[in-house]
Amino acid sequence: MTKRRRCLICALALVAAALLAGFAGGRADAPVDCRTARCVALTFDGGPGRYTGELLDVLARKDVPAAFFLLGKGPVFKYPALVRRMADEGHEVGNHSWTHPRLTEVPPQEARRQLVLTQRALTQVTGRAPTLMRPPQGRTNQQVAAVCKELGLAQVLWNSRALDWRDHDPKVIEERILRSAGRGSIVLLHDIYPGTVPAVPAIVDGLRERGFTLVSLERLFAPRKLEPGKVYRHA
Repeated sequence: MTKRRRCLICALALVAAALLAGFAGGRADAPVDCRTARCVALTFDGGPGRYTGELLDVLARKDVPAAFFLLGKGPVFKYPALVRRMADEGHEVGNHSWTHPRLTEVPPQEARRQLVLTQRALTQVTGRAPTLMRPPQGRTNQQVAAVCKELGLAQVLWNSRALDWRDHDPKVIEERILRSAGRGSIVLLHDIYPGTVPAVPAIVDGLRERGFTLVSLERLFAPRKLEPGKVYRHA
């Protein structure tokens, strides 16, 4: 066997080992295959806010990707540096409407305005147009779906939540998520309430101890692509 051939075999072995490490867990959003692994995605609504910077620090320290569904009027322009940081650090940035109305209870033109204004704001701040949205309170219908399809937005709901808008005790928030999350879960949290961010480290550690891998929404559904207009609650 020639020296060149031995080097090539060694290089291929290293690549294979790296891939296997990724599929076994590895980095939070490494190329894990969620069709076989126990994957969970963390999502945060309503921000950015006064606690978001601390949350980003926690996610960076724990090496965890997340999705942020942001409100256009107020939060995005009040904390543009945090929005840019989300995008720059590889988190998914999604549309949560302009002022948080129930999109099912407003005329189609108003639902469209709510999403278009936020699309423009987030594109202006991050340089990229969002492809994900979360309807306020999870309220959606065919009318909302049609607007989202037109704007190229997939609708992402959830199947695990902490009710952190109601209970601000970090331990309660942690226990609710660890009790409700399962394979393929989309976890709903809010980075605008005082108890949520303090609960995140224990949530991350608890999920990992239970054998879950924390991934982005894109990774959770891969190799499928999230289609504009469609609703996703669970992988």
